[in-house]
Amino acid sequence: MSFIVDGMGQAADLLLSGNPETWSAVYATVVVTAMSVVASFLMGAPLGFLLGYYSFPGKRALRMIADTLLSFPTVVIGLIVYAMLSNRGPLGDLGLLFTLPGVAIGMTLLGLPIIIALTANAVEYADGGLRDTLRTLGASNGQVLRAMLWEVRYHMLLAAMAAFGRIVSEVGISMMVGGNIKWHTRTITTAIALETGKGEFAMGIALGVVLMVIAFAVNFALAGLKRRTATR
Repeated sequence: MSFIVDGMGQAADLLLSGNPETWSAVYATVVVTAMSVVASFLMGAPLGFLLGYYSFPGKRALRMIADTLLSFPTVVIGLIVYAMLSNRGPLGDLGLLFTLPGVAIGMTLLGLPIIIALTANAVEYADGGLRDTLRTLGASNGQVLRAMLWEVRYHMLLAAMAAFGRIVSEVGISMMVGGNIKWHTRTITTAIALETGKGEFAMGIALGVVLMVIAFAVNFALAGLKRRTATR
């Protein structure tokens, strides 16, 4: 168990000493995660809300697709994105393969179904009487829509947190699309896999501690945001 204690101490040393390799992986992780979560939320939250709020032909099929994509193999997502961004793919001219934006595209596809499905589920199970009450009081469609958005705001925040947790811990997509290039696309998760494979358990644990610190910091920030909005 001594290597666990050594890893904890090494984690502090790596962060406090400003180790460039560690901070490069931290930077790549933060950039990719931020781009992916923001993109998946901006696209997924409106789609999920519309999917749960309105009734239309084919809604059940779309819900089934969204729910099925929650368990879509991440290695397949990485393979699809790699094929799309490679030189022989339709997006090869953009030069996004083995770049942080390219990894973010794959991570966005990973987080998008989570936000769509959880948001749609929250809207469907929201207080159905609220909509009828507002319409009885003469509220316009826009006012009803805003009220429903406010009603499910916490559930949408939880959807974003769930997507964040899945994205920040993903290895396969980062490895396939990013290439795990040192100083360039190596994230904390791919660095942990590499160091553990080399037998550097202390370094792997140190990077794992850093990853947990990032995850907890984001969750605490979102929890604080939730408390502030609850007091308004």
